Amino acid sequence: MALTAGIVGLPNVGKSTLFNAITKAGAEAANYPFATIDPNVGMVEVPDARLGELTKLVKPKKTVPATFEFTDIAGIVKGASKGEGLGNKFLSHIRQVDAICHVVRCFDDDNITHVEGRVDPLADIDTINLELVLADLESVDKRYTRVAKVAKTKDKDAVAELAVLEKIKPVLEAGKSARTISFTDDEQKIVKGLFLLTTKPILYVANVSEDEIADSDNNHYVQQVKEFAASENAEVIAISARAEEEIAELDDEDREEFLEALGIDESGLDKLIRAAYHLLGLATYFTAGEQEVRAWTFKQGMKAPEAAGIIHTDFERGFIRAETVSYEDLKHYGSMQAAKEAGKVRLEGKEYVVQDGDVMLFRFNV
Repeated sequence: MALTAGIVGLPNVGKSTLFNAITKAGAEAANYPFATIDPNVGMVEVPDARLGELTKLVKPKKTVPATFEFTDIAGIVKGASKGEGLGNKFLSHIRQVDAICHVVRCFDDDNITHVEGRVDPLADIDTINLELVLADLESVDKRYTRVAKVAKTKDKDAVAELAVLEKIKPVLEAGKSARTISFTDDEQKIVKGLFLLTTKPILYVANVSEDEIADSDNNHYVQQVKEFAASENAEVIAISARAEEEIAELDDEDREEFLEALGIDESGLDKLIRAAYHLLGLATYFTAGEQEVRAWTFKQGMKAPEAAGIIHTDFERGFIRAETVSYEDLKHYGSMQAAKEAGKVRLEGKEYVVQDGDVMLFRFNV
């Protein structure tokens, strides 16, 4: 599934350093040779220990991990919503991503100048959020004028959309993001069609210094970001972009030693990938055979035929059933045959909702 998270941030907050780490750690599986898809898109493997365990059990000819895309979005300055700096480029790129990873500077360093001459993560967040709010408000105002005219004719769809716009407009005018509003399922369908920037799910990435990464919760800047994020029901992860760039250059053995020296058990990039994956409601199912063990990304809530269609449209079109076993059961019994004998392999039909960690074999006829 081609879903991507956009990395945004003010100049000198560590955004480019983080993206450099992402591109250096690019996916190298045979089916996904790392290549920058365009100058500002990088692809990384989704860390998943289950894939390694399945490989040990099945011993396939090759193993293919799930992948995830990050887009490095043009820098932003005040006035971006009016086209200042690279504002128009920034806004056009952010419209194309599915989620936002907002890198916020949470470290002091006299050698790295802040664009505003101070370190103030909440002010940084406000600068970017306000530009997105202003851009959305302009879109909503234009839409409101057109829809209000049609709603006067008692057009059912226009009346429903107008009610949603009237719900969003005062929130944006107050300088708040549309993601802070609760919508019904029917309203959500209308909101989706508005393509607003501030409805995109957001993850705040607190960039701390190397020597603070093991104890980032005690960083007062990080605490400020977490308090703000809580008001938006958003998540925060702390990483050291500079450390990540170094980690991406190391082989596995040196990497483990470096992480241990930093006092952490996994890289911030792995945390970021998983958090972005979770932010978009994504999960993983597996296919496992002699030729290939592979992780597939799907949207939580997908039914079996849709999940099969991720592999090939013919699988969805001619779906018959899915032979399914949970990863935990397969690992416990050690083989598909043993899991079958224990009654743990199920035949699931078209209404089955795929679960994270399912190992599946699709039966289809076209």
